[in-house]
Amino acid sequence: MLLFNDLTRKREEFVPITPGKVSFYSCGPTVYDYFHIGNARPFIVFDVLRRWLEHEGYKVTFVQNFTDIDDKMIHRAHQEHITVAELADKFIAEYNRDADALGIRRPDVSPRATEHIPEIISTIEKIIANGHAYVSEGDVYFDIRSWPKYGSLCKQNLEDLEAGARVEPGEKKRDPLDFALWKAEKPGEPSWPSPWGKGRPGWHIECSAMSSKYLGDNIDIHSGGVDLMFPHHENEAAQSEAASNSGKPFVNYWLHNGFLLIDSEKMSKSLGNFLTARAAIEKYPPLALRFFMLSAHYRSPINFTPESLEQSSAGVERLRNCKGDLDFAAKTRRNDSASFDVDGYKSQLQELDKKFSDAMNDDFNTAAAMGILFDVVYLINTTMKDNETLPGEFFTLSQNALKGYDDILGVIGSDEAENDDAEIESLIQERTEARKAKNFKRSDEIRDELKERGIVLEDTPQGTKWKREL
Repeated sequence: MLLFNDLTRKREEFVPITPGKVSFYSCGPTVYDYFHIGNARPFIVFDVLRRWLEHEGYKVTFVQNFTDIDDKMIHRAHQEHITVAELADKFIAEYNRDADALGIRRPDVSPRATEHIPEIISTIEKIIANGHAYVSEGDVYFDIRSWPKYGSLCKQNLEDLEAGARVEPGEKKRDPLDFALWKAEKPGEPSWPSPWGKGRPGWHIECSAMSSKYLGDNIDIHSGGVDLMFPHHENEAAQSEAASNSGKPFVNYWLHNGFLLIDSEKMSKSLGNFLTARAAIEKYPPLALRFFMLSAHYRSPINFTPESLEQSSAGVERLRNCKGDLDFAAKTRRNDSASFDVDGYKSQLQELDKKFSDAMNDDFNTAAAMGILFDVVYLINTTMKDNETLPGEFFTLSQNALKGYDDILGVIGSDEAENDDAEIESLIQERTEARKAKNFKRSDEIRDELKERGIVLEDTPQGTKWKREL
């Protein structure tokens, strides 16, 4: 497997620290609001990378944090007249609801910053002890000038970075580029006791403390949006390595996804094109959103438009129609005595599977992999079209192929989790009997009732097929 490592700006063969195991940290949301559609992109694409690594046989430990204390959290909590902890609980639940709808699997560990204050304080103490941070009137700052490697991830030197840096009002740092590890207590803000007085952690330090606790000082993969490369990930790398003092890199492979654009412009509240994932899910099918995010290479920018979502919806519909037609044909057109070249068909599937693997192992190219999935769908559809009856092995091979690809990409979905299948089948049977008895009034009533429940019927010579609307 080749991955583009943003630290070296090169495609590199992926070699994990421990054979057969992968330590994987991905930046999660700051839970002061619903996450926006731009955040949905890294959550989806790195969910698929995690699935692919597991498919390739790795045991993956996937950690994604919740930032539940920062300036935005405090401001929003004051606005809503609730505590910061109550705000965090509310929007962590909302995050999980939206992430579940988008098919994003839950992390192995979902640490919250406020539940790791002892680890954060311990990390800061190590950085101070190693000569890379200083205390200033209750604040603690990372000393940029003490860390020669600073800027190695974003590929900027200190002079270039300093040109855009400034000291904010109330900050007590020596250098404009120095960043806060610990902030002294202010009235009305949550605070915790520390060796430097009561206060709260800065933004970047939580990821260093929590990744170290759950994955160790040297981890395989760290991912996030390209907007996090500087300053967040640059600061993470500096403070993590300064704390461990081991000489090992904090991360071996840094991966960043490209920006999501809205109508070719970067999303911004000031431009009025800001869209939350919740609003997008209410407007478009969640599977279409997931399909859209995977339809471009993860490092490329991707343009979110109504037309692109309509195309993605049509793509998902085609995939689901193939699965539905296949499942229906397995019940109605199966003939184990049918003359069919099973070995030849199996060979075609294996050839496509190799192309799929090659795409996924070529810097995680989901766009190419999705194209190969449609080649599989074309093969299945044309085979069913050209053969009136087919043996059971055809259906087993085809159903397993679609399920295998969907276990990785998650763009087809399944109706298996629904609890009303038996009831729907019963109503369809009742409708069939009503049509035979020429009771078209009852037949139409059942069709309309099912339509209101999002069930689409299609009458065929082999019987009535049904599917759920997206």
